[in-house]
Amino acid sequence: MKIGTIDIGTNSMRLLIGDYDNNKIENRRKYINTTRIGQGVDKDGYITEEVMKRNLEAVEEFNNICKEEQCEKIYCMGTSALRDSKNGQEFVKRAKELTNIDVRIISGEEESNLGFKGVIEGTDGDKKEDILVIDIGGGSTEFIMGNEEGIKFCKSENVGALRMTEKFITTDPISDEEFNKMSEFIEDTISSTLNTLKNKHITKLVGIGGAITSVSAMNQQLEVYSMEKVHNSEVCKKDLEKILQNLKNMTLTDKKTIKGLQPKRADIITAGVKILNIIMEKLEFEKIIVSEYDNLEGLMCQNSKNMS
Repeated sequence: MKIGTIDIGTNSMRLLIGDYDNNKIENRRKYINTTRIGQGVDKDGYITEEVMKRNLEAVEEFNNICKEEQCEKIYCMGTSALRDSKNGQEFVKRAKELTNIDVRIISGEEESNLGFKGVIEGTDGDKKEDILVIDIGGGSTEFIMGNEEGIKFCKSENVGALRMTEKFITTDPISDEEFNKMSEFIEDTISSTLNTLKNKHITKLVGIGGAITSVSAMNQQLEVYSMEKVHNSEVCKKDLEKILQNLKNMTLTDKKTIKGLQPKRADIITAGVKILNIIMEKLEFEKIIVSEYDNLEGLMCQNSKNMS
C-alpha cells in the first residue's frame, strides 16, 4: 500500500512517500519545503496570516504530490510550533477545508515516540541495546531512550534551532556575547534532562532531524543531499566542534555556500549545531550515528499497523 506522511515542523514541512508492505517501508522518497510555521510564534504566540498562507500552500502542494503518486492514505502531524501557537486549530481547520487532510497536532511525547519508532525501523544490528535518540527540531529537542521493546525515558525540551536563533541572534557573524548567552540558556534548560540521562546505560547516540542530518551532509561535503549517504553515517565530536567553530565565524552569505547545507537552513544551523555540541559534551559521547529514518517513518508504521 502506498502511503504519504507529512510532518509540519517549526522550520520545515516534510513529506515521505513509501510502499508499506509486510511491516516494511520500501521505495522511500522525501520532499522538503522550508515553510517556517514557527516564525514569531515564540515571541508573539500566533501564526501570522502570511505564514499561515505559506504553510497552507505547502500542504496543498504535498497533497497534490500524494495524489499524483496515487497514495491510498495520507497522514499529517503538526509539532512544536502548532502546539505552542494560540491559533494552531485555525490552521488545522483551514488545511482540512483546502485539502481534506486531517492535521493532528501531537504532543512532545507523541513526537518522541514516533521519532523513536522510525529510528528502530531503520536500525541495523542489535535492537535490544538501549539507545538514546536526539531529535533537534526548529522549536524543540526530543530526548528518547529505549530499545525495540519500548521507551524507557522521554523528554521534550523547548530548545530548537529556529527558536534559539530568534531568541538570541541578531548579529552577522554572530557576536561572542550573543553566542555565549544562547549557549548558557540551552545548557541551563536541558541540564536536568542530561543529568538524568548520564546515569543511564546508553550504548549509542542516534541523531534525527534537519539540524543533525545537515551536520552529516556538511561533514561529508555532499554536493547533492543523499539519504543513503547520510543514513547510518557517523559524526565525531571533534568534527562537530570544527564545524561549529567555522559556522561561528562565518557570515550568513558564506554559510549559504557550504557544501551539504541547504541555503534556507543557513541562518539557524549554528544554533542547531550548538545544541548537539552541548549534548555530546555533557553526555561524554565521542560520536553520534545519524538516522534518515525519523518521525515520518514512525507515523507511517504506526498508522499502517493500526489498519492491519
